Parts: sequence; C-alpha cells; structure tokens
Amino acid sequence: MPDTHIATLAGGCFWCFEAPFQELDGVHSVTSGYCGGDVPDPSYEAVCSGSTGHAEAVQVEYDPDIVSYEALLEVFFALHDPTTKDRQGPDVGSQYRSAVFYHDETQRKTVKATIERLAGTYDDPIVTEVEPLETFYPAEAYHQDYYANNPERAYCQVQIKPKMKKVRETFADRVAEGGE
Repeated sequence: MPDTHIATLAGGCFWCFEAPFQELDGVHSVTSGYCGGDVPDPSYEAVCSGSTGHAEAVQVEYDPDIVSYEALLEVFFALHDPTTKDRQGPDVGSQYRSAVFYHDETQRKTVKATIERLAGTYDDPIVTEVEPLETFYPAEAYHQDYYANNPERAYCQVQIKPKMKKVRETFADRVAEGGE
C-alpha cells in the first residue's frame, strides 16, 4: 500500500466536505466524524446539541505523493467561510466551527503558513482554530458517504452539490479520473 497520511478538517457540516474531498486524486478515503470535544464517543444528537464541544469533521486519508497537505488545505479553505465563527450556511453552533486538527508539527506549521498566506484574501479575519488532534470519533454509519447515498435530498442539492461543482471547476486538475 502506498504511503498514506491523514488530514483532519472541520468547516461546518461534515457531509459538505466528505463528498468534495472524495473527488480528489490521491484521496483514499474520507470519514465523517467528531473531534475537539470533551465527551468520549459522542453521538450525533449529543454533538448537535452543542454540549460536547466537538466539531463535525472529516478525516481525509491521502497519498502525499499525489496530493499534498497544502493542496488539501487550499480545497478546505475554498469550500467554506473561515471568517465566520461557529456558523456555515444554515448550520449554527460550535459544532460547525472552522478548525484544523493537526497530527504533527509539520502539519501545524503548514496550516499556520496557509492561514497567513490567505489572510489578505478575505475581508474579515480568518477565525479557523488550529489545534492538535486528540481523538477522532467516526460518525454513525448513516453519515458516511451521505451525498452518494442521498444525492436527491434537498440539503444535498442546496448545500453539497454547489461545493462539488466548485471543486470540479476550481480544482479540475486535482479531480480524480471518473469524477464528473
């Protein structure tokens, strides 16, 4: 198996990141889940209550020889508004915060450098949290591959489909063969 690395990213509803990242060449898997909170093995309902401290996040397993961590961060920042605290689109609460959970010092430095580089491209300050990953809890099975399993649902059409289009157009050179 090729060398794989993991990126853990939060920027609103995990469904809105899972499907677009699955499109990228070099991405082996994307898992929706929860991290950054205080409650062991939280449920979706508990996370949605805002009482656990967790963020909805995705773990992206990727081949760094095909797609770099920095390239994944570029897609991440393009898919959400990193200047909005605890809100993305219709989703409001700390569970929808913008955060990068780094796995090592190299990732931390890369995230900090990326934020610094992008800071001038937004009208407001970037509020993305940068914290070490402690524990990632995979979400319940019905949250995995949500867009692929529910493409006609209203939320998928209104929230996820435009993000898929953005990835396919803006990052066309990074979309895996077979992506639309």
